[in-house]
Amino acid sequence: MNQKITVTIITLNEEENIKACIESAWKVADEIIVVDSLSTDKTREIAENLGARVYEHRYLGDGLQKDYGVQFAENDWILHMDADERLDDLMIEEIQGINYAETPYDAFAFPRKNYLGARWQKVWYPDYMVRLYNKDRCRFSPIIVHTSLTTKNYKRMTGHIIHYSFKDLSDCIVRADRYSKLDAKILFENNRKVSAWDPAIHGATSFVKFFFLKKGFAYGHDGLTASLIGALRSYLKYAHVLEMRRNALLTQPEK
Repeated sequence: MNQKITVTIITLNEEENIKACIESAWKVADEIIVVDSLSTDKTREIAENLGARVYEHRYLGDGLQKDYGVQFAENDWILHMDADERLDDLMIEEIQGINYAETPYDAFAFPRKNYLGARWQKVWYPDYMVRLYNKDRCRFSPIIVHTSLTTKNYKRMTGHIIHYSFKDLSDCIVRADRYSKLDAKILFENNRKVSAWDPAIHGATSFVKFFFLKKGFAYGHDGLTASLIGALRSYLKYAHVLEMRRNALLTQPEK
């Protein structure tokens, strides 16, 4: 490795995932920093036993939480991982082969393989994620959910992030609802105009994108399932905004 790397991980009750994540991270890391959102399980204990430094901090939202641990990093280059992610052999090789002293790039992006249970959902591929970055040149966007690094000067690599996204179909549906509600909250707080037709329009558009444009139809039952879940999340995002507005009107005091 040409330069030492810090791996950062954010956690909340990740005792089932954190061991494998940290073991994977040590294959490229000189140090590992875990920012834990006050877990009530054994996440912190497991992480510390595996050599990670753990900092407890209340959850600030996806972007701010991911940035929080950077202040403790001793190295200039940071690789961020989620607790349910692992590095494949090619990604490890590519990270170790980068000449960090001479690279013209501020960051590097890697394709991500997302799994539903034991099956890789190809319709969601390649899902490039910018994750390896110079801490003095990049920051995560300070948004609540599904943040990304704010840089355009990055290079796409070929090694994969292995993402064990969902335990099973039920877990996928529950989290689609949870994430769509967080997305809806942002739209609601920003007074985004949403019509009664928007849930159906956005849901249908999402299905067309995944099933036809991204060729979900070519992947059989998995492709149909992934496309329907994408459509469901998009539908719920706008349906939740409408529900929030109705509830806000009902709770307004009478004049």
